[in-house]
Amino acid sequence: MFGICNLAIVPVRAEASDRSEIVTQLLFGEHVEILERHNQWAKIRIQFDDYEGWIDSKQIQEITKEQFNLLSKEAIILNADLIDYITAPNNLLLPIPLGASLSFLNNNEINISNFDFEGTKTSGIKPKSGLIKTAFMYLNAPYLWGGKTPFGIDCSGFTQMVYKLNGYKIHRDASQQALEGDPLSFIEECEPGDLAFFDNDEGNITHVGIIMDNNYIIHASGKVRIDRLDHTGIYNPELNKHTHKLRVIKKII
Repeated sequence: MFGICNLAIVPVRAEASDRSEIVTQLLFGEHVEILERHNQWAKIRIQFDDYEGWIDSKQIQEITKEQFNLLSKEAIILNADLIDYITAPNNLLLPIPLGASLSFLNNNEINISNFDFEGTKTSGIKPKSGLIKTAFMYLNAPYLWGGKTPFGIDCSGFTQMVYKLNGYKIHRDASQQALEGDPLSFIEECEPGDLAFFDNDEGNITHVGIIMDNNYIIHASGKVRIDRLDHTGIYNPELNKHTHKLRVIKKII
């Protein structure tokens, strides 16, 4: 079984319960494989990053295997504005967030609800220099565990979405992203768009941010913010202390 998200933002939970933590979000237009069902719940695997979790079955529209396969072959096209609107046949406006998927609109066999979109789209691989410009679109977005939008986002959701909007695919979680790319020995070797990873006292990767020029970093901590980066880690001038311990810098692209 397969499905497509026909709502703006759908929570994806660790377990089949409304009380379970949100581990990620499904954005409008993203398509999934349905792995199993339990009462009102469906365990899904998101096609873009193979991330798994549970959603309320009422918050997704089923599609056929043929439609799923067709959509998986389509070029990735995303909403490029902070928020825009999809128009349904009855002229009902459905708000969608930055990064919502619009790939299904290109194919009548996939556009099962006859949605229409007249806003700004983005697709294809962009120069690495565009990553920071995209990152600024999320500036001051509140931190939300499992979030992927300007209305609430976590550190790895932030980096994944910034890369996705520029045509690059990376994994969902910081610990997974830390396994990608090539490590750099010194901060001086990095360039804007590289990713810096940070660990906790147990040595586990728990945080990630995007490196900017002049030893600055943009990352989601409380909100998407800009702080200083040095060989120790992230320095927060408001708190007058380091808040995250640097583990490794990776050149992903």
